[in-house]
Parts: sequence; structure tokens; C-alpha cells
Amino acid sequence: MENDKNKHSALNEKAGITAPEIISPVVVKNIQKFRNKQPSSKELIDGILSGNITALSRAITLVESTNPEHLTKANEVINACLYHANKSVRIGITGVPGVGKSTFIEAFGKHLTGLGKKVAVLAVDPSSTISHGSILGDKTRMEELVKDPNAYIRPSASGETLGGVARKTRETITLCEACGFDTIIIETVGVGQSETAVHSMVDFFLLLKIAGAGDELQGIKRGIMEMADAIVINKADGDNIKKTKLAKTEFNRALNLFPAKKSGWIPTTTTCSAITHEGIPEIWKTIDKYIKQTKENTYFDTKRAEQNEYWMLETINEQLKLNFFNNPEIQKLLDSTKKAVQNDETSPFAAAQILLEKYFK
Repeated sequence: MENDKNKHSALNEKAGITAPEIISPVVVKNIQKFRNKQPSSKELIDGILSGNITALSRAITLVESTNPEHLTKANEVINACLYHANKSVRIGITGVPGVGKSTFIEAFGKHLTGLGKKVAVLAVDPSSTISHGSILGDKTRMEELVKDPNAYIRPSASGETLGGVARKTRETITLCEACGFDTIIIETVGVGQSETAVHSMVDFFLLLKIAGAGDELQGIKRGIMEMADAIVINKADGDNIKKTKLAKTEFNRALNLFPAKKSGWIPTTTTCSAITHEGIPEIWKTIDKYIKQTKENTYFDTKRAEQNEYWMLETINEQLKLNFFNNPEIQKLLDSTKKAVQNDETSPFAAAQILLEKYFK
């Protein structure tokens, strides 16, 4: 009787399922190799150049680190990879939250891998201004693409950077290119401020929109529209097809109001459905046409050279800021200066001047 009670009790422990066999011993071996110890710069470089995803991920983590001790090692890896980089097409994709960026990127990425491309998706997730945490859920939203052997998805927290572009996205592009990825997709947070930063590191800038969310022209911002090389109206399926066609007409009219681009490219507007994949192949054809045109008129190389200069200056600004706040003397003085500002004993501008003078002395 007692045995029967135990058998039906909620506290009765049942045998679990048998653990599945390891799918790929090679993958496990690579993971263990790099997890058990901190790899040297040479090991990371060799791993990246041989297409090892684990080495790539470890190098990206190193590059994203704010620890000053990691900076020298990260620079060694980046400099060694530079010679093997710059052989990809870099595509920036932006759009407001809810426009379907992740679903679109998955459909677009699967189309590209189907063409034999190797695709790296650098997705930037917004960080909470309160908890400073980030969900990093892009891998869960791209279930099919994440399993594709020719695709790599790297979600990164935006941190405190303006507009949500990860601090080291530019260097991450170099590492991915050296690892053999020929198509780099950068997804922005889509909050309206990150577009400028993304535009300064990609070859083609795609603005994703949806129809039926109110007056289509109400959502147009002049700066974003001027940067866009193509506008794609997503969710053109089911009962929404008529609305997307109307939105396409409105956006085409708006594009005619903007001055010609330096690239000589005339921006296009198209519709697609990330669910049915309708219109996805045409988007890649548009990008391919843009790349060919800008390479022929030399704008492609000119733009990349300007981007390299821009990011050199940005890196100087960033490094100065990092060195400033890591300076022991500044750290000692910072708390008392903050209290003085909070108590209105000094102005923020005067306090900043005191700290800067102390730093430069």
C-alpha cells in the first residue's frame, strides 16, 4: 500500500530521458580547446583565418571588452586580420521596432546562403537604461538562420553608445570578413539615432517600413530618407498587400523630393513579405546592382576610404574618453567633483574643466 502511494506521489522521482549523442564531435573539440584556456593572439588569428567560429566569437568578445588589458591583444588580432578583410558586401538594415527586422533578415539571409553566400549578422540589442541589461534574443528570433552552417549571428548589447550601435561593431566587421564571411548584415536598434553610425560603416543602407500604421509620410524623417539606398515595405501579404502598394507609391513620391546622391544611385522602393519570401530575391538583385554601379564609378572605394578615416577619429575620441575615466587621479577626484556639482557648489562646465586640467597635467 505504501509503495502504491509513493508511485503516485508528486515527489516520486522518475527516470529522465537518455541524453542525446553529440551531433558534432569536431564542434565540441573546438569549444573545449578554446574554453579551457585563454587563447593567445596567434591562436585566435589562426582560428579566425581558418574559419573557426569559436575563435571568431572569442576574438569579438575580446574586442568588445572595456578592460584596458585586453586592448593590446585585441589590436594585435585586428591588425593581423586587416589584410584578409574588405572583401565583403556590408549591408545596414534599420526600421522601427515591430517592422519585422529579425524576420526579414532571416528570410534574406536564408536566400543569400542558398546562393552560396556566407552571411554574418551583427544584431545590436538595446540595453536597459535602468538595469543596463539586454535580452540578446536575435538568435531565438532567427531559428532557421542560426542553424545554417553558412551563417553566423552575433547579438551584442548596445551599452551606453548613442543610438544603440555597439561600440566595436566596426572592428567586428573586420574579424567576420577575415573569417570568410562575404556578406555582412548590421541590424540597428531602430530608435532613430543609430542610423548615422551604421550608415558610416556599410556599403548599402536599407530602410525597412510597414504599411497600415497610420499616415505613411508621417513616419518619414528627412535624415533617414536621405541615407537610404532602398526602402523596403515589409509584410506585403494577406490583406495587407493593397496597403503596401499604396505605401510604395507614397514613398516613391517622397524620394523624388530629395537631391541626387553622390553615388549616382537612384534609391528604389519595393515591397516584400518575410513570411512568404515574396520580393526577397529582388532586394538582393537591387543591392547587387548598386554594388556593381558604385564600383564602376569608383564611389564604392571612395566611400570606404572616408569611412576608415571617420572611424579612426571616432576611435581616438573613444580611447581618450576611456583613458580619462581609467586614470587613477581622475577616479580619486571624480566623486568629490560630482558631489560639488550636485550640491550646486560649482557648475558642470567648471567642474569638467577642473577634471580635464588635472588629466592633461
